[in-house]
Amino acid sequence: MKNPFEYGGVVTGEAFCNRRKELRDLIRAMENAEKLFVLSERRYGKTSLIRTALDKLPRKKFISAYVDLWPTDSEATFVAAVAKAITESMSSSTNKLIETAKKFFGSLSPSITVDEDGKPSLSFGLARHARIEPVLEEVLETPAKISSSKGPGVVVVLDEFQQMLEYGSDRVERKLRSVIQNHHGVSYLFFGSRKHLIQKMVLDKNRPLYRAGGHYPLGPIAEKEWQPFIRKHFKDADKKIDEQAIHEICEMTQGHPFYTQHLCHALWELCDVRKAVTSEMIRAAVKLLLDRESYAYTTLWESLTLQQKRFLKGLAVEGAGVKVFAGEFVNRHGLGSASNAQRAVDALLARDVIDRDNGSFVISDRFLRLWIQSAQTV
Repeated sequence: MKNPFEYGGVVTGEAFCNRRKELRDLIRAMENAEKLFVLSERRYGKTSLIRTALDKLPRKKFISAYVDLWPTDSEATFVAAVAKAITESMSSSTNKLIETAKKFFGSLSPSITVDEDGKPSLSFGLARHARIEPVLEEVLETPAKISSSKGPGVVVVLDEFQQMLEYGSDRVERKLRSVIQNHHGVSYLFFGSRKHLIQKMVLDKNRPLYRAGGHYPLGPIAEKEWQPFIRKHFKDADKKIDEQAIHEICEMTQGHPFYTQHLCHALWELCDVRKAVTSEMIRAAVKLLLDRESYAYTTLWESLTLQQKRFLKGLAVEGAGVKVFAGEFVNRHGLGSASNAQRAVDALLARDVIDRDNGSFVISDRFLRLWIQSAQTV
């Protein structure tokens, strides 16, 4: 039997752990042509979530363009990615792809390549000396043209939108601001996973996207949702896991989707058919996963300053929501002063080792947190 716990990619179907409320909220936002910024930590399953939500939209009533901005690094690659997503959302055959591309994106040069399976792949080129402003204008105005009059509803999803900070100017952000304000028949969903950068983009009054849409923080999955999901997958394989064991798992992973699925994947492999999961088995699964990551974690740890190590050690052993700049935390973990804690925070945020969490901070990699707790560090 295939392991039912999936991690590390887009998770769909039975492997997707419900997120029923979030799905309802996102589908409603798309139906109402809302503009929404969905903020989360990394590996929180946001791409799986939006893919599932898009699949539930009636195809006859909506055109949805999903744009992954992670590979983009400039305004030129941004417009090419958006044009490609919009074109592919409306056409599938080779002839239709080219026809649609030429109809809406006259400033770009579309081309088609066909892989060994006969599947067409669309790409757009931009002349080296072409002015980016009119091209950007053309591409970002296209969703409104499609949705005009009695056309279908249009949904544009910009995933990893914090990549816009890499473009060297805020021109794309400024144009998007204008688009958001004037495209009343188009829903724009912005997904991002580096919260300290995203907050800079949407909460800073001096940034173009400040208050340009609603904010939707995506949190961990609650234990009450994990309980039936995990229990069912073990039961389907004639394996047993009780409520207390699932509670232990959720405590270790803090309900983080990636790390919960990953730990359950390893635990499912260790548990034999017609056997029950035990605390010893959970510890063995955790040890297996930490051993696999030990080299990477050791390398990271050795690259940190003493104050950064002390800060992470404190964050790993304290409860959620700890006040890291308070005197108690600073003294308890040998940081010397609140300013030392602030310097550690700034450095660790920049390296994505920690993330902001409801007025406090959290270690982004939940397995790193467990490794720090178990290792003889500092």
